[in-house]
Amino acid sequence: MMKASLHSLARNEKGMALVEFAMSLPILLAMGLGGIELAHYALAVERVSQIAMTVADNAARVRDTIDEVDVNEVMTGGKFVGQRIEFGPQGRIILSSLERNAAGSGQYIRWQRCSGAKNVSSSYGTQGQGLSDASLPAMGPTGNQIAASAGTAVMFVEVVYDYKPIVPVDYLGYNGKTLRFTAAFNVRQRNDQALKNAKNLTGANVSSCNLYSA
Repeated sequence: MMKASLHSLARNEKGMALVEFAMSLPILLAMGLGGIELAHYALAVERVSQIAMTVADNAARVRDTIDEVDVNEVMTGGKFVGQRIEFGPQGRIILSSLERNAAGSGQYIRWQRCSGAKNVSSSYGTQGQGLSDASLPAMGPTGNQIAASAGTAVMFVEVVYDYKPIVPVDYLGYNGKTLRFTAAFNVRQRNDQALKNAKNLTGANVSSCNLYSA
């Protein structure tokens, strides 16, 4: 009787599918979460790149003269692009007006404005860099640098963003990864490159690089 029961138990395949599913569940879960995280990371990369392009392009499109109000609007538009990835609290936009210096020995940063809560400075210098020397021949990563021609300016943008995974277990290694993108556009239909302040904005109303807020 006992022997027959054991043979019957050995031939019983009930519950096999459930056991197989339980064994494969961790693998399926890891693959699913990994796919979600990868998609989120790809979205973040795309958005940070878009922010750099949007800010540089919009700043270059301001005609005739450019004002602090114009810069604020450009920065707001850039951060709007990054809303879905919480760019404001985790990122920084650095907008520099790159021009040829008076001596013709190199480039200089005529003015620089920033937005975002991340505490980071430009990789190429602050406002006034290269004004009276050849310390700034161009801006941009090695092999992809840009310089302004005489009588015009380049709107050069650096965007830095600290990526935060949405999946609790960071097995893809994205936690703490910093994304960096640059973009540059020549100004169009603007002969006066000085940054105006027609409304006399001060303090937190100016996109100063000394302020860090989302």
